[in-house]
Amino acid sequence: MFYRPEQGHGLPHNPFNAIITPRPIGWISTRGSDGQDNLAPYSFFNGVAYEPPQVMFSSTSAKDDRGDTKDSVANIRDTGVFCVNIVQYDMRDAMNTSSGPWDKEVDEFTFAEIERTECEVIACSRVAGAPAALECKLTQIVPLEGRSNFAVFGQVVGVHIRDNVLVDGMIDVTKYMPLARLGYRDYAYIDRPFTLKRPNET
Repeated sequence: MFYRPEQGHGLPHNPFNAIITPRPIGWISTRGSDGQDNLAPYSFFNGVAYEPPQVMFSSTSAKDDRGDTKDSVANIRDTGVFCVNIVQYDMRDAMNTSSGPWDKEVDEFTFAEIERTECEVIACSRVAGAPAALECKLTQIVPLEGRSNFAVFGQVVGVHIRDNVLVDGMIDVTKYMPLARLGYRDYAYIDRPFTLKRPNET
């Protein structure tokens, strides 16, 4: 089939998210200027540069109590920092609970019973049991086409790696099985990595 997005697809559910898969999940923790913690997953997330290390995530909807955006972006606008927590398979239910459109007064760490600990470089909580977490300072928020679409870019200023996911000095994803977002309500986890050498490698 072929369709033009502005004309609709005629399917029961939008296929766009199911085409761009799998997508890593950035479990974004923020703290508002009032000291309130927030935690929410975003599957429009990825690394975008090595030197200096930089990441991005996109927020694509709004809440009535946050005007043109949601809690994460609103908090980052206020404080200029955020933390990306990597989601492992065992955390899937807690991650899903934190994804709800809760009021801004709701602390998802408490609501979803997620243990938190303080970041080292930035003033923000992070998921204590996460296999890895990236402390970030905001570099820019880019408005995107459409209503309430924002891409948030940050420079990584601190990296946490749980000791038991390191094997021979390298991260072994089979130790925590990172969660990925597919389309619709579908997810996947990675437990069978394989290696390919680049053409110029010996």
